[in-house]
Amino acid sequence: MSVFKSRPALRWLVPTAAAVVVIGGGAAAGTIAASADPTLPERSAAQLLVDVQNAKVEGLSGTIVQTADLGLPSLPGVTGGANGAELMKLVAGSNTARVWYAGEDKVRLAVLGTLGETDVIRNGSDVWLWRSSANSATHFTLPADAKEKRRTALPQGVPSTPQEAADAALAAIDPTTAVSTTGAAKVAGRDAYELVLTPRDTASLVGQVRLAIDAEQHIPLGVDVYAKDATSPAVRIAFQQVSFETPDAEQFTFNPPPGTKVETPSQAEIEKEQQKAIQEHEKALKRGPGGKPEAPEGTKVVGKGWTSVLVAKLPAGDAGKQDGKGVQQLEAISGALPKVNGAWGSGRLLQSALFSALLTDDGRVLVGAVAPEKLYEVAGQ
Repeated sequence: MSVFKSRPALRWLVPTAAAVVVIGGGAAAGTIAASADPTLPERSAAQLLVDVQNAKVEGLSGTIVQTADLGLPSLPGVTGGANGAELMKLVAGSNTARVWYAGEDKVRLAVLGTLGETDVIRNGSDVWLWRSSANSATHFTLPADAKEKRRTALPQGVPSTPQEAADAALAAIDPTTAVSTTGAAKVAGRDAYELVLTPRDTASLVGQVRLAIDAEQHIPLGVDVYAKDATSPAVRIAFQQVSFETPDAEQFTFNPPPGTKVETPSQAEIEKEQQKAIQEHEKALKRGPGGKPEAPEGTKVVGKGWTSVLVAKLPAGDAGKQDGKGVQQLEAISGALPKVNGAWGSGRLLQSALFSALLTDDGRVLVGAVAPEKLYEVAGQ
């Protein structure tokens, strides 16, 4: 049965993904104009970044579809079973989500899957998490000062204004990316500017990233990621339908259906989890000399831009025992991968359209959006 009068829905994943693509990939974007169409004013890439950061909508509802085809091989524990099927849809299938938004304190997100539906609903201080497959719900009550706590808890270095955020994004940009435009784009029936980000280094497996920005509302409507020499995207996240009218208030009202198991964590439990999340976030943003982010302990990044390679060590000793299940699954996956060897040593190789991963026999993991040869080179250093 449906808990809501109409079936649930997403949208905040798109701006997030777009920001990651634009800031993470880097672009020589300062003076390049994004000319969408003669009927649309020209906007530079820098201006479009500011547009996205300044975008504010009073209301929104829509459906987003994520599709992926990374060309991954069959992996034990990943491709089999019901949970494996859901996971594989993220890398070789389609996922649908819907969203309703009527301000920061009225948001509803629903992810629709083959095993059921998962909803997150915020209505003022009430927050509900509902899973149809388990017929369970968790109810949180946000404290009155939740917004103020969130602001004061932000780690140092987080921009406090849209312009600062745009400046930070532009400061992180380097010449590793060529930026151009294909002209006008149409997403969910709406006009959009389309920026094309192309890695200059041909060693990258990423061919280009296309970002569609709504010409009127300035929010990202879609992100397409293409593998090198591909004619269709390996990953796409885009609105299938979108409306900027404010949704009806009843969309944010949740009434647990009969038989639902409802859990209500205490305020102390909620604050403990929040503090844990803040600490983990601050640790992830740990800065080194010159204010540059440091890699977590036991990891390092070799290179920069699109061809950078992450090198990490697998858990060992007590850490490995504590995460025994994860290590066992990794070992099962590793055993199904082809063996490779060279002057750097030996190990197992995982290849997809957009990235390669090398698991070495001496306990290292190397991952990058590069061909295997680049991983072998780094492994031998």
